[in-house]
Amino acid sequence: MKEITARETENLLKENSSDAIILDVREKDEVAAGMIPGAKHLPLGELQTRMPELDKNTEYIIVCRSGNRSGLATHLLNAAGYNAVNMVGGMLDWQGPLK
Repeated sequence: MKEITARETENLLKENSSDAIILDVREKDEVAAGMIPGAKHLPLGELQTRMPELDKNTEYIIVCRSGNRSGLATHLLNAAGYNAVNMVGGMLDWQGPLK
């Protein structure tokens, strides 16, 4: 499974050097505390049923609180033919802006 750090993700966003979409798989109450600006929210529990909403030609950086759920989501997406990368350390490691 491909992985990226929070710092690398932040740098990609600052430099606009990637067309990747941040996909936040945390629950609604967790997202209410703040999420990465521009991220799309798709709770892990809804991922399998809502997967068709995603584009297989897009790269997704998967985010959760600590990196565990995003790792599972990344595995599920990759197995289904999507281009997904796990942001290790999750929001606990995120130092960038929040919305």
